[in-house]
Amino acid sequence: MRVKNVANTSVSMKSKKGTIGILTGGGDVPGLNPAIRAVTFRALREGFEVIGIRRGWAGLVDLVRDQHADNSDCVQVLTQDQVNRAGRTGGTFLHSSRTRPSHLPRAAIPAHLRELYTAEINDLTPEVLKNLEFLGIDYLIPIGGDDTLSYGRRLHQEGVKIVAIPKTMDNDVPGTDYCIGFSTCVTRTIELTHKLRTSAGSHERFLVIEVFGRYAGFTALLPAMAGAVDRCVIPECEFEIEHLTELLCEDRRNNPSKYAVVLISEGAQLKDQSEMVFEGQETDQYGHRKLGGVGDRIAERLKELSPKFNHQRRVNVINQRLGYLVRCGEPDAIDSIVPMAFGNLALDLIISDSFGRLVCLRNGCYDNISIESISGRKKVVDVQKYYDADRLRPKYYTFERQPLFVMTSEG
Repeated sequence: MRVKNVANTSVSMKSKKGTIGILTGGGDVPGLNPAIRAVTFRALREGFEVIGIRRGWAGLVDLVRDQHADNSDCVQVLTQDQVNRAGRTGGTFLHSSRTRPSHLPRAAIPAHLRELYTAEINDLTPEVLKNLEFLGIDYLIPIGGDDTLSYGRRLHQEGVKIVAIPKTMDNDVPGTDYCIGFSTCVTRTIELTHKLRTSAGSHERFLVIEVFGRYAGFTALLPAMAGAVDRCVIPECEFEIEHLTELLCEDRRNNPSKYAVVLISEGAQLKDQSEMVFEGQETDQYGHRKLGGVGDRIAERLKELSPKFNHQRRVNVINQRLGYLVRCGEPDAIDSIVPMAFGNLALDLIISDSFGRLVCLRNGCYDNISIESISGRKKVVDVQKYYDADRLRPKYYTFERQPLFVMTSEG
């Protein structure tokens, strides 16, 4: 099969061992480019060809099945030089999207398919399968979270030879102790929290920091375990704002610099609110509304309630949402090493003709499990084991035989 690369030059994409497609879906994280580099280096060395699919699943939706069409916006042939340069950087040079081919709104249907798909929501899986065949892709490696990988599971059920790699800032893909991007997120959260302390201490304020975590609180819990903050609230456990205020006033009194710090997961819920806090009503193709603003709400309530626990004197609040600061830029050491291992594990599985698998880390060992494991469940913090709901802090009794990040094991 022949496709056009970024230079608009037609190249043959059929090798004696076959062609591997690789894509990145969902949010960007540090470590994606090292994973693409690892897959490509190993694949080329083993005698495969590699096609990078651009913009996640969108590249396989928008592609035009015409030998003379310029599909450089959808796919590109990967070379060792390309991926070697990119492998030292953050983000994903293949780009990403939250496209869900099985649930594509009519407005997102590419122009050349609009007459065929006219429903409000459309399943373009038949087109994706034809496009994979057109490209000559024999094996497909999607890198993403449970949303991206859930569609990879669908393609596996359709007969596509899938090997998946987990990535997500929240570290919430079931079946693996570790997802690409998590370590950098935790590292940056600790670093930025310590930097923000200088302002909180200078003004004797509460410091409220909102971090990623829709359903899972690992990105708040692990920095708290590392001593970055006094308290943390997580999505798995509703909390009372008065109780948090009382604890922070106590922490502030006990601190010689007269300030206190709390990490707030973006999916955290107060006991008196009916749902998570969202930026708006719009949902993505996976049905998710964009979270954001719970830190603002909590900061205002803390300011209002603080006189009750501080001798009738109000405590002002510094409120910061870390957001993309923890997912941009270069990967840390773990998010450079683990993607390299995951990429090579994926090639091991392809070479051994083992498909429908998810590469993973379990209790410190690299492994793989069925991609079916990601379906129908979410990986969240075991509150009973790892969270003190009264003190709003992590709890742990032993580190013996625990995985590297302690609280990420599903046991």
